[in-house]
Amino acid sequence: MSKSDFPGWHGTTIIGVRKGDEVVVAGDGQVSLGQTVIKGSARKVRRLSPGGYDVVCGFAGSTADAFTLLERLESKLEATPGQLQRASVELAKDWRTDKYLQKLEAMLIVTDGAELYIITGAGDVLEPEHGIAAIGSGGNYALAAARGLSETDLSAEEIARKAMAIAADICVYTNGNLTVERIGK
Repeated sequence: MSKSDFPGWHGTTIIGVRKGDEVVVAGDGQVSLGQTVIKGSARKVRRLSPGGYDVVCGFAGSTADAFTLLERLESKLEATPGQLQRASVELAKDWRTDKYLQKLEAMLIVTDGAELYIITGAGDVLEPEHGIAAIGSGGNYALAAARGLSETDLSAEEIARKAMAIAADICVYTNGNLTVERIGK
């Protein structure tokens, strides 16, 4: 069976919300193959601590590809401690130019509590407007919901949880089994 014949893995909504001195990254737990839910409790949000420097990452796409990228990011952070932007740009450059990495199919949301970025294989390191980043199949639903909720008195975590619940109600590749990681400046 060729890659084009194989039904695609779908699923994942990841959101990052910055409000005040707090950033929350939340992700659902659903992994689907075609029209079948394979797993409902996957953990797609992780905390990295290279050299005691905390970074929270969420990923969408192929799990193996995402773990490869997280390992690369961790090594970039070890080489440039406390410099998330520089490490993210270095990862994006490698991802875009390395023939092996170019084939990786994933996206990342990363934060150290001060900075929040989306990193893509196209070489993008994007700092989202309004302090909200979202990726994955339900990302646009979660983003729209979080943007609407951001003007309220809700905390970053409450916004992320409500936005994820809305995305799970709309996107068939997203469930309500959340992993939530919080980090401050």
